[in-house]
Amino acid sequence: MIPSLLPTYNRVDLAFERGQGSWLVTDGGERYLDLGAGIAVNALGHAHPALVEVLAEQGAKLWHVSNLYKIPQQQTLADQLVDLTFADTVFFTNSGTEACELAVKMARKYWSDKGEDRARIIGFDGSFHGRSSAGIAAAGGEKLTAGFGPLLPGFTHLPFGDLDGLTNELAEGDVAAVIIEPVQGEGGIRPVPDDELKAIRAACDDAGALLIFDEVQCGMGRTGKLFAHEFSGVTPDIMMVAKGIGGGFPLGAVLATENAASGMVAGTHGSTYGGNPLACAVGSKVTEIVADPEFLAEVSRKAGLFRQKLEGLVAAHPDVFEGVRGSGLMLGLKCKATNMDVLANCYDANLLCVPAGDNVLRILPALTIEDEDISEAIVRLETAAKAVEGQSA
Repeated sequence: MIPSLLPTYNRVDLAFERGQGSWLVTDGGERYLDLGAGIAVNALGHAHPALVEVLAEQGAKLWHVSNLYKIPQQQTLADQLVDLTFADTVFFTNSGTEACELAVKMARKYWSDKGEDRARIIGFDGSFHGRSSAGIAAAGGEKLTAGFGPLLPGFTHLPFGDLDGLTNELAEGDVAAVIIEPVQGEGGIRPVPDDELKAIRAACDDAGALLIFDEVQCGMGRTGKLFAHEFSGVTPDIMMVAKGIGGGFPLGAVLATENAASGMVAGTHGSTYGGNPLACAVGSKVTEIVADPEFLAEVSRKAGLFRQKLEGLVAAHPDVFEGVRGSGLMLGLKCKATNMDVLANCYDANLLCVPAGDNVLRILPALTIEDEDISEAIVRLETAAKAVEGQSA
């Protein structure tokens, strides 16, 4: 008999009732060190006092009115994001998946309004853009698409890093946009080198195609910059944002230049819940905190400390780990043992991590993680690694 909760998740037998900072407490009272942060969502950790305060304050006033009316909190957050980024305009969603839907629509509407037959969108193997029809079609991986055909047409997939292939596809003249994660998350914490992002930007410019960055997982301070693409010095035409922007409250956004968004006039897109007062009040406070240069400098410092310690862990356990990859506090342990075996032993050590493709274990802690918690994380990873070694002996 099917359970009351649709069984689409392979859930771990853990349930948490409260959290504080980088720690979670189960309904049985056990404490777990959280290196997953809700899959890079809880950017400021659990129960951050500033977010609790703003949520309670806004919650006592107004939760929802719909986008039939002006929402001052939405305007405030949009102005913040425009001031901080390449963007001229912002549309708020509830998730990264919804942000992908709009990014695809925006790119295609741009060319439709110009009277040009350019609807094709190019993505890359190993990508993840959500689980909607457009998201799985854009990513193209069999794990995402199997059983859900016919897929939304108009998407081409290239090997990760295939710049020659990209140039050839763009030369066809029917490409509306290229979509790419500056750092792949689900694909195994694979950063796109800065020179490749620059080459992709140049190729799009030469072909007249739009460039979409998916910063749902790697954005909002995760890499030590507000957005990961800032390291390369190039900007997109459209950018998807979610996860960390709400600090745990459901919120996403699409940021765009005036040119890229020119086709999205009244009536072309909408959302009942997107950009509601609660979400935007929280998102505004998260953005205020995370965008502070001193905060970002601390993220980079902590990332350097964590990476150094992880490199030592890898060197000490070469039969379990192969290396460390990633950017900022978006780190991946490339495993030699099966990553799910390592993860199971992490759970036994009361440590939470997140699996990813390419046999990688994701390390996505709160950006506010304390130095002593980084040290404790290494102790627990060491315990997990030794357990894996013992099981394979």
